Amino acid sequence: MEDHRISAEGHADPSADTNLTLQEMVLESRDIRDFLVELAVLAASRLSVPGNTIHAGVTVLRRKRAEAVAASDAPARALDEMQNGFGDGPCLTALRTRSTVLVPDLTAERRWGPYVQAAAGQGVSSILAVPLDLAGDAEAVLNLYSGRSNGFSGEDIATAEGFAGQAASSLRLAVRITQLSEVRDDLAAAMQSRTVIDMAVGAIMAQNRCTRDTAVNILTRASNVRNIKLRDVAAAVIMNISGETDIATHFDE
Repeated sequence: MEDHRISAEGHADPSADTNLTLQEMVLESRDIRDFLVELAVLAASRLSVPGNTIHAGVTVLRRKRAEAVAASDAPARALDEMQNGFGDGPCLTALRTRSTVLVPDLTAERRWGPYVQAAAGQGVSSILAVPLDLAGDAEAVLNLYSGRSNGFSGEDIATAEGFAGQAASSLRLAVRITQLSEVRDDLAAAMQSRTVIDMAVGAIMAQNRCTRDTAVNILTRASNVRNIKLRDVAAAVIMNISGETDIATHFDE
């Protein structure tokens, strides 16, 4: 059952549905880029109306380099990449200033001359850029393009800013999930290496009738002399003794 919040006027709050949709996207997306593509598609569909199709893209700024990472369609990606190529424009300005930038009519715009002319040549008449507050070392902006002059009303701007705020929260959640997944993968890899090394140490102890410390020293010296990772030396020991090359690690997740 869908959760529709009721506003003070007694109407269903569309922002509640948007927030639920974004949370579902976080859980269903394969990675951050996949989430951003879904975000761009959702933004374009929510703001488009008959006679005014909106194209949406997401640009990320990391280490002072802007990259067009997602788009609702090919025109949006081309426009984002074009702006990044010029190195300036309304979307990049929104990124740098962390504030919404509206260009209601490109034919009357005097800033970002080369890009504005190029964008107008692609059929764009108005642009809305809304930054996403990711509260980290990366920043992002939602880029919205319309083929109509004054293609974004005051209500559209408020909707886009509210959408961007919800999207930023969901994106921070997606980043956290990705980080936790990476930690889990690192842990699994470490446990795999630990299992192989422990098996090799046990084998050396049995063959040489020595203590664990002595077996570890034998394995370590072999690793240093051959300039091979300790895990690889351990795997070679196990293979020579048992013939096993694929050693599985079993642990509860």
